[in-house]
Amino acid sequence: MTVYEKAMATTKPTVSKIGADRIVPRSIRALAIAYYDSASFKALKPITQGVYRNIIDRFCREIDHAGRACGDKSAVTLKPNHVEKLMEARAAKPDSANGLRKVLRAMMQVAVKLDWREDDPTLSVRKIKPKKRGGFHRWTDAEVRQFEAVHPIGSKARLALTLGLYTGQARQDVVRMGEQHINDEVLDWIRMKTEDRTGLKLAIPVHPELRRIIDATPSKHLTFLVTELGAPFTAAGFGNWFRDRCDEAGLKHCAFHGLRKAAATRLIDAGCDVVEAAAITGHASLKELQRYIETRDRRKAAMRAIDKLISGTKVANPITRLAKQEKTR
Repeated sequence: MTVYEKAMATTKPTVSKIGADRIVPRSIRALAIAYYDSASFKALKPITQGVYRNIIDRFCREIDHAGRACGDKSAVTLKPNHVEKLMEARAAKPDSANGLRKVLRAMMQVAVKLDWREDDPTLSVRKIKPKKRGGFHRWTDAEVRQFEAVHPIGSKARLALTLGLYTGQARQDVVRMGEQHINDEVLDWIRMKTEDRTGLKLAIPVHPELRRIIDATPSKHLTFLVTELGAPFTAAGFGNWFRDRCDEAGLKHCAFHGLRKAAATRLIDAGCDVVEAAAITGHASLKELQRYIETRDRRKAAMRAIDKLISGTKVANPITRLAKQEKTR
């Protein structure tokens, strides 16, 4: 599985050796190639390498107002105000802006080591703080039913939805899951974290509904989910594919990551505490999990709280006890 995962995550550089002679010396694109060959890039997990490549390659293909590709611009003359303008152009999508800043910083560190420049122009540039921390939309029960009505049992889309809801894992984890990871109806899993190289070991009991959907979905592969060509999904490719399945169901505002929020919320609504819920979702930080469940149905939580209060009153019956004590006195 280790070899298999590396093979599915590894991608080739955008620039081939055939076109190497057309690369502008000490340009952003030339620096990108040097960065891909650096020890710092090779030390990253394969999935992180793929994410960084996508960000860098998209940036290199961007065309500025003068009609010039950003990849052809000089990496030597890049200044803090240039980076700030790039960030401002992505202000509507803070994660995208901060992601570009992060990879540019890694690239500039390589440029300094190569003596292309003496400073890192990203150091004085701050992150863009999102205005709202709501993040991805959490799927409601009605939206889940709407998706299920369009994608029946036995379809790959239905299996993807169910894996998201009953494992609480992100897309980079779900695309790697297969029957071989299940022992005695427990999914033994090491969560794929972008920044955490050690991973987090989980033991997720297989919900009966998840087992029913898995058994009803034909598969002859090591992973539950594969492309139309029978190849394993990349995390980004799966995200785009699932985006199309949501659109087919009329759920343009929903995304796969929203299922992770829905899974966490369902666990809390079922009466689990945050520690129990984190044992399924794999959140290392309870603060992060708390952010996930902020959008839960507070009406349900309030009703459950009152039910517990009523139940506790019946058991303790403090009013009756106090009345008896007054008569005795």
